Amino acid sequence: MTETLNERTLLPEHPDQLEALRRFLDDVSKADGVTVLRSAEGEVVDLPTEVVAGLRLVAFALSEGKAVTVAPLHTTLTTQEAAELLGMSRPTFVKLLDGGEMSFTRPGRHRRVRLTDVLAFREYRRAERAAGLSELTRISEDLDLYDDVPSEPLRRHD
Repeated sequence: MTETLNERTLLPEHPDQLEALRRFLDDVSKADGVTVLRSAEGEVVDLPTEVVAGLRLVAFALSEGKAVTVAPLHTTLTTQEAAELLGMSRPTFVKLLDGGEMSFTRPGRHRRVRLTDVLAFREYRRAERAAGLSELTRISEDLDLYDDVPSEPLRRHD
């Protein structure tokens, strides 16, 4: 069977099996050694670590009752694809590129960015947000504002 590289959404249809698979894959990831896949005919193939990691993520999400969309991504992305991956508009992403926040190529008229650069940028932004939140929490604690609870519920005045 040949599978085409199209986006596909998977729904959690077998909760008991998914929970068992989730536990199994968690145990497999903690063990050293090679993970294998065995067919009904007895054929065995070694699974690369990235496939095991992907299976763990899919099994975890499905066992939590969430749908999972699997979509192939090229190693280079258009500005639209990169913007969607980052959860921003294409014009905002283009401004980031023009501001030198990320390198890009222009093989023709259109910009292309490397997937690894987009993923690294996403992690950098997440870490930046987490550091900012930690700093706000620290300032609030220093000013004794963190545990301040109003004696009465706040009411909206119209």
